[in-house]
Amino acid sequence: MKKFGLIGYPLGHSFSKKYFTEKFEREGLNDCSYELFPIQNISDIEGLINSNPDLCGLNVTIPHKIGVMYYLDKISAEAKDIDAVNCIKIIKNKPVESFFTGELSPMKVRLEGYNTDAYGFLESLKPLLKKHHTKALVLGTGGASRAVIFVLKKLGIDYQSVSRKKARKQITYEELSESLIKEYTLIINTTPLGQAPDISACPDIPYEYLSEKHLLYDLVYNPKETEFLKRGKQQGAMIKNGEEMLDLQAVKSWEIWNS
Repeated sequence: MKKFGLIGYPLGHSFSKKYFTEKFEREGLNDCSYELFPIQNISDIEGLINSNPDLCGLNVTIPHKIGVMYYLDKISAEAKDIDAVNCIKIIKNKPVESFFTGELSPMKVRLEGYNTDAYGFLESLKPLLKKHHTKALVLGTGGASRAVIFVLKKLGIDYQSVSRKKARKQITYEELSESLIKEYTLIINTTPLGQAPDISACPDIPYEYLSEKHLLYDLVYNPKETEFLKRGKQQGAMIKNGEEMLDLQAVKSWEIWNS
């Protein structure tokens, strides 16, 4: 049996288990399963892998996309640039090969880290962009925001990070003025605000300054239309949730696990 799964905490909102379970059933992959592994502390990954010898791959979600990199044997160039990992390929070490290469691990496996969030975000965003979408506000500063910023740089879109706390290269929500909102017509929510079950929550931005020129993209996908997107829609903005991004990154994860 080939086992795959998702690590993070909490995992009640998981899209991945439904996606991969349906994929395995649809394609007759009876020797594959996908499970949820809610681990609060990333240090528990060693015990998880040792107790699940059939594990071949893991997806990684909040809050472990950054911390998990400490436990990896190899990180792809793109994931290094992004400084976040959301996909792990688990390769069984062969004792003789490991001895000669010096790759002796207490987990008896080799862990390779990748980032598929960037691919999913890029491919789902590109068809929506208009000529005036030249500046973006990135709400949140976690692991997901790093993939978003990587893509914005790749597309040549200027960006400004927004957080609850003031820091170098980022502003606070209180600093979002009318002129800033009108200047930055692409706004991306990378925070979990608005995610079920707390569907009434949303990023604290001045929605009244949004217009039909704005594109609001929410990485949250449950519910399909978050409070953030609803408020943007009411102002005439174009909106997009994170479901297609997740679908695309799942496809890429499957490619990595089977390459």
